Amino acid sequence: MIAVARLAIFVGLAGLIPFIGAVLALFFMPHHSLVVSSWFYTYSAGILAFMAGVYWTIALQREDRCYPMSPFVSMLFSQIFFIAAGVGLLVSSPWKAVLFTLAFLGLYLVDARWMKIYWPAWYLRLRLGLTLTVVVCQVIVATWFFAVHYG
Repeated sequence: MIAVARLAIFVGLAGLIPFIGAVLALFFMPHHSLVVSSWFYTYSAGILAFMAGVYWTIALQREDRCYPMSPFVSMLFSQIFFIAAGVGLLVSSPWKAVLFTLAFLGLYLVDARWMKIYWPAWYLRLRLGLTLTVVVCQVIVATWFFAVHYG
């Protein structure tokens, strides 16, 4: 049987492959940049929505307890990030970069600030590394977009 930590690390790192692959594709296949950036933001929305779903299940397990936050607030966070993912698909590209960057940073902030009692320490370290990598990818794709379209 595989340890949960090892599995989470493997799946987390594997989840970075499409982010990093899209960044590399922009540099090695610049003629496909519109398709690559569209796919990148679609994947970003999917991951953001997936991660937001965790808060919903935590809220269901807590019932009427309210430390460190009520189930209502946990569900509200879940919906805010889920809606942000959907809105991120609808706004224009300059705003996609801002929205997804802030949303991924916000997701980590919620985990590290209010949800840390639910996560083992190794998970928060993993999340920090994954989040920073995703944010760097978001910034690179945004910079690419601005350089190509406004540079």
